Amino acid sequence: MAKVTRDDVARLAGTSTAVVSYVINNGPRPVAPATRERVLAAIKELGYRPDRVAQAMASRRTDLIGMIVPDARQPFFAEMAHAVEQAAAERGKMVLVGNSDYRTEREIHYLRAFLGMRVSGLILVSQGMSEQAASEIEAWDARVVLLHERPEAIDDVAVVTDDIGGAQLVTRHLLEHGHPYVACLGGVPNTPAVGDPVADHVEGWRRAMAEAGRSTEGRLFEAPYNRYDAYQVALKLLAGPDRPPAIFCSTDDQAFGVLRAARELRIEVPTELAVAGFDDVKEAGLTDPPLTTVYSDRPAMARAAVDLVLDDSLRVAGSRRERVKLFPSALIVRRSCGCDGGGPDLAPFSTLR
Repeated sequence: MAKVTRDDVARLAGTSTAVVSYVINNGPRPVAPATRERVLAAIKELGYRPDRVAQAMASRRTDLIGMIVPDARQPFFAEMAHAVEQAAAERGKMVLVGNSDYRTEREIHYLRAFLGMRVSGLILVSQGMSEQAASEIEAWDARVVLLHERPEAIDDVAVVTDDIGGAQLVTRHLLEHGHPYVACLGGVPNTPAVGDPVADHVEGWRRAMAEAGRSTEGRLFEAPYNRYDAYQVALKLLAGPDRPPAIFCSTDDQAFGVLRAARELRIEVPTELAVAGFDDVKEAGLTDPPLTTVYSDRPAMARAAVDLVLDDSLRVAGSRRERVKLFPSALIVRRSCGCDGGGPDLAPFSTLR
């Protein structure tokens, strides 16, 4: 059976192949609704399938968006990647996801691979992006949106959460329960000082402690971002002689590890230990007790990132450094902090910095 071509569709619809192309590609020129319906009906009747490879070669762009995350096994990044995929599908795009595993060489590997595939743009969740990775992006003149983090090495458009304000909210809330101080589970030793959410969470914790006249000396503890390693850190911390009365964890996944360690050590949460996290991943409402945390609007952030990465104005000189979307954080109060509430309702948004 002969392959159906765009010419066949045009003949059946009674229009030109150019109009068929405009319908298939949603532009660059508008098509009258009645004509669009005739073209779509012809495509369906003939079973026409566009040659995406040929389209990509002609336009030097594909219908793909590349996305690089540190570790898609972590709930926050998994939910963010899923939200980006949904937002991209609404725009007729597909998403390729690569895991950098927090390693520069892996990040550069995926940068080169995705750029070589002529993706429509890149969405990067990059911790401490290296100068080499930034140079790769500049060399390809790629459309890039930084999501969740703003590494120092690259000054580009970004979609981020008010991490400092959110950390202040939750630390203040823990202090309002009457605890003499709140300890903080921060990041790993090489956590970037600028542009990294965990660094901002620590900064927000410091500010809230300072506002309350509480010292942070000796109360910040390093821990990897995942629950498994955070659990090991928490076991040592909670079994020690200076067990803190309350802990703010920089990620929900860390908080899950703390809750597990407390349970093994028979430490009651929240009566003997208050725990709070950051991110409000779906699992946070299912822990025992449910986790008090900070909400970031990942679906809205994902839509903003996709819209930006497909925006042709990003390629206009002078416009790239002026477009930063800062989304507010909100306190989600559940029982792990000592409150009675466990519902999903959002507290008032924090004040944006």
